[in-house]
Amino acid sequence: MKLYYFSGACSLASNISLREAGLEFELVRLDRRTRKTADGLDFHEVNPKGYVPALRLDSGEVLTENVAVLQYIADRNPAAKLAPPAGTMERYHLIEWLGFISSEIHKNFSPLFREDAHEEVKQYARRNLTGRLDYLNRAMGEGPYLMGDTFTVADAYLYTVLGWARFVKVDLAQWLQLQRYVERVGGRPHVVEALKSEHLQK
Repeated sequence: MKLYYFSGACSLASNISLREAGLEFELVRLDRRTRKTADGLDFHEVNPKGYVPALRLDSGEVLTENVAVLQYIADRNPAAKLAPPAGTMERYHLIEWLGFISSEIHKNFSPLFREDAHEEVKQYARRNLTGRLDYLNRAMGEGPYLMGDTFTVADAYLYTVLGWARFVKVDLAQWLQLQRYVERVGGRPHVVEALKSEHLQK
């Protein structure tokens, strides 16, 4: 498999999950400006939508969108317990978390990175993000991970997007449970490996 990524983007969640699942894969870095790989491949030939993650399977088929890619990775090695079994209520709660992270956390961070976004748009996104993080901080409780004692692909995704906070002046110190969560997940060996592979950590 090949994982196409931008360093530090949401594709980091797939990078982490592939390592946690113990799967063999190749990392293919993309230039943010040109959308090309080091050997000159135009990423739009891989994913016409132009954004990451994109996972090229050994069959040649390409899978995109975090919610789908992360579940696919989890299902390749059920023994890693990165997702509950299909058809269980626990699995639906995992999908619930993935949907929440994607639509309510990830998408509210996005305008804060854009130079062309009006200040009103950024203020709106910050208000939304604050409310969602308030909820998340309460929902997290004392549990080590989103779904209790077991690390799942939802944790890989949440850790990734919460890591963006420091780049857009969102201080996680006001959400103590989330701050502890980021520190805890950031210490996992496979998370450290993924960060180093994207040159995000020495």
